[in-house]
Amino acid sequence: MAKVKNILVVGVGGQGVLTFAYVLSKVLLSKGYDVKVSEIHGMAQRGGSVHSMIRYGERVFSPLIPKGSADILVALELLEAVRWLDYLSPDGIGIVSEYRVSPMPVILGAEEYPKDCNEAIKKKNKKAIIFNAINFAKEAGNIRTANVVILGVVAKQIKDIKKDEWLEIIKKEVPPKTIESNLKAFNNGWEFQEGD
Repeated sequence: MAKVKNILVVGVGGQGVLTFAYVLSKVLLSKGYDVKVSEIHGMAQRGGSVHSMIRYGERVFSPLIPKGSADILVALELLEAVRWLDYLSPDGIGIVSEYRVSPMPVILGAEEYPKDCNEAIKKKNKKAIIFNAINFAKEAGNIRTANVVILGVVAKQIKDIKKDEWLEIIKKEVPPKTIESNLKAFNNGWEFQEGD
């Protein structure tokens, strides 16, 4: 096991940030990694910002990811990706859903949703993967599985864990009625190629 790896997951309440982090942590633990998780979800029920920091390796002492050191920035919402870009390491990768949730100032008409989010992300992280995870979730039969679509894309970045190992944990951790759609969603993410 190599150095500590850092994955930062961001989004808004109701998108499944915490479920994403939980399943990811379970998979990493099943591989024998020491895993530390920190999560903030103060206004999660009202569509507020939510984030989770996952650190794993042979030995991890703190759950907090310092700015500039996230190996993977996972964003379930576009503007949240922009807000957290400073946490991404120069060698890291952003995996971003193009989904937009208007923050309260935009809803109230005091501000506009920024139009240049994609450009801001690509400027900071040229290899960022930005795609419409919702479309892949719809294909899986459940729009609420967009987080698991993105998990499938992220899983391809973690080379020492096989696809079947991810699927086994997903089967155990999601509600029984949603197993089929979650497995399809993960597969859609796993098979995703940029340009799809």
